Amino acid sequence: MKPYLNDTLTCQCCLNEDKSKFTEKFTRNDFVVLECNRCSFNFIPWYYRKSISYTSYKDDAVLQQIRQGNNWIKIQRHLLRFKLIRKYIKTGRLFDLGSGWGHFLLAGKQLGFDVYGIEVATNPYTYSKEDLGLPVDHVDFFDLKKEAGSFDLITLWDVLEHIDHANAVIEKCAYLLNDGGYIVIQVPQIDSFIAQRKKEKWNMMGLDHVNYFSRKTITHLLNRHGFRVEKIQSSIELKLLLMYTILPWIKKLKKKKETAISSSERQEFYNKTTRKPMWMLKIMVLLHNMIYNMLSFLNIGEEMIVVARKET
Repeated sequence: MKPYLNDTLTCQCCLNEDKSKFTEKFTRNDFVVLECNRCSFNFIPWYYRKSISYTSYKDDAVLQQIRQGNNWIKIQRHLLRFKLIRKYIKTGRLFDLGSGWGHFLLAGKQLGFDVYGIEVATNPYTYSKEDLGLPVDHVDFFDLKKEAGSFDLITLWDVLEHIDHANAVIEKCAYLLNDGGYIVIQVPQIDSFIAQRKKEKWNMMGLDHVNYFSRKTITHLLNRHGFRVEKIQSSIELKLLLMYTILPWIKKLKKKKETAISSSERQEFYNKTTRKPMWMLKIMVLLHNMIYNMLSFLNIGEEMIVVARKET
């Protein structure tokens, strides 16, 4: 018998728990990805993820590199996100779930949003609270005590794929969001061109990512909790392309021995790439945005941004 069958299996999209209604979509040495036969949602069973923790997600070496980075260019990346968001909501009470290093909240604050975030990883929380001075709490989302309708906008940037109980997260988001408010989610897209081509070798597939949504399944999940999807657009993080694809290529070209690249080394490489005169950085941002928008228009990307409105 498959070892993961000893645990309860629950589809976070349609809540199916019938073990006969799941099939193995992908098989790797360290885990399997199951597909729900009822709704086609893909996920990694809890059996393989029992040791995963995000409280120390980024170590002190990464924090040191973040502190040496260029905050201006990091904010530009998030202003591009706000360009999409502000087509639907101009301002209001913004809650960023899993706020990371805080640069998205910082950009929102500069644009006039009343911002608030939570982050479970210690170093990102410390940086956003102490270095950036943002209103961020170090608390698990399920322990967060807020009243119904506390926010006008809730964002989850590369968060929902990490959480085993994705259904409960969306349910609580619906509770915290006022009627007519918006939720904006970015997640890896299992039915993207890149994912379909790479299959089990997809870079986004790993034990830290439990949920693999398609356009169909993310829409299904949101609809069940009273959301109407307004837009889904393809997204590709060019920063991640630089750190996770170009950096390994460079090391390979230099004929260095194949060794694991640490998170701090990736961040250091990004810092060096963006440590340029301001006029050059502005050109880089302009080119970045042009390439990003073109790839999004052509539906080329391995992630998707979903904008949904809570119906009254």
